[in-house]
Amino acid sequence: MNSTEWIAAALGVTNVALVVRRSIWNYPFAVAMVSLYFFVFLDAKLYSDALLQIFFLAINLYGWLNWLRSRRETGKVVVSVLTPRQRLIWGTATLAVSLAWGLAMARFTDAAAPLIDAIVAGGSIAAQLLLSLRRLENWELWIAVDLIAIPLYLGRGLYPTAALYAVFLALSVAGLLAWQRTLKQQREEGIAA
Repeated sequence: MNSTEWIAAALGVTNVALVVRRSIWNYPFAVAMVSLYFFVFLDAKLYSDALLQIFFLAINLYGWLNWLRSRRETGKVVVSVLTPRQRLIWGTATLAVSLAWGLAMARFTDAAAPLIDAIVAGGSIAAQLLLSLRRLENWELWIAVDLIAIPLYLGRGLYPTAALYAVFLALSVAGLLAWQRTLKQQREEGIAA
């Protein structure tokens, strides 16, 4: 599975680098990456992460359409932010669903790290949804996910994937900074999100 993991990791770096630039071309790379990672995580008995790839496939297709619509309406991919109330709801729901999923995985499967894996999966779901909706907070959540995922993958011997998530961490910080600049520019230009 090592060569599959390396190919998926390379696709992932390309994907996230394109997301940082708000390029719609990130989506074909994302679809290919998640398709390969399904098998990588299944083989590593990280079932939450494997199932997550199915979700990622669907949400990437949705995001692709949403970003195309934004670009068609405004000529660019517009960024926005959550209200404080929305942040609280997203955070509470993400934590609750992640913990419930992790407890189910601990009880009903032989998952290697059910709670941590579920937190990575739940945080990734929320972050990907926020990315598809073009919300700045997706980057903050991706940073948290990356910080948790790196030691998880190292512990499972998934070294290329751990390295990928280290690159994702750096790209997520760059993405947060780039999207903050974009948001400021949009406000100066009077572009409503």
